[in-house]
Amino acid sequence: MIGGHVHLAEACELLSHVVVAGRTTIGARTRIFPFASLGHQPQDLKYAGEPSTLTIGADCLIREGVTINPGTSGGGMATVIGHHCAFLANSHVGHDSHIGNHVIFSNNVMLAGHCRVDDFVIMGGGAAVIQYTHVGTHAFVGGMSALENDLIPYGMAIGNRARLNGLNIVGLQRRGFSREQIHALRRAYRLLFADEGTLKERLDDVATSFADNPIVQEIVAYIRADRKKALCTPRDVSE
Repeated sequence: MIGGHVHLAEACELLSHVVVAGRTTIGARTRIFPFASLGHQPQDLKYAGEPSTLTIGADCLIREGVTINPGTSGGGMATVIGHHCAFLANSHVGHDSHIGNHVIFSNNVMLAGHCRVDDFVIMGGGAAVIQYTHVGTHAFVGGMSALENDLIPYGMAIGNRARLNGLNIVGLQRRGFSREQIHALRRAYRLLFADEGTLKERLDDVATSFADNPIVQEIVAYIRADRKKALCTPRDVSE
């Protein structure tokens, strides 16, 4: 069933029993499997029928039972998903969330409203992300984890409630990061989350020591940015 305000780009494939509603736009060559429900009214009790939107990019894979909601007036009126993303069976994207490119949600991932997930993030099966959380680029959230705080780029979070558990080394290797780049990230990580000093002091040291390293500076900028949530850190680390 395709609603009257839906736009499907060239070569989209809806296999069967798919429902696309609302003001939804889906990019070229995206494949949608049975029982997916896209663009229906957000699961926000304050929603009053405002003409919010859902935009899904090109070359995405949306498997069985996936639900993705449009935006609300309290969150910018738009849910936006990038290109080359994969949403595996029964995963959910809440209202007003923004997802980058090349993101993978494994089975039963639950993303609450108002979240931001940057490029190349992978969510393990059954992971849950609480509203307003920001997951940085190339990060990994382990299966069955409950993430309630912001996760740094290249970081790996595991547990309930999830804590930072090192870097996403396997993901970086698979995506072609060099040995030197990974070693630099490891050195920066150890300095950032050492026992000495405060996080601000350690962050200033890392920013100076790795001034010419754009990957490390991406983490520095992420931590320094204004945020609604606390930062996901290892256990027993001074903040």
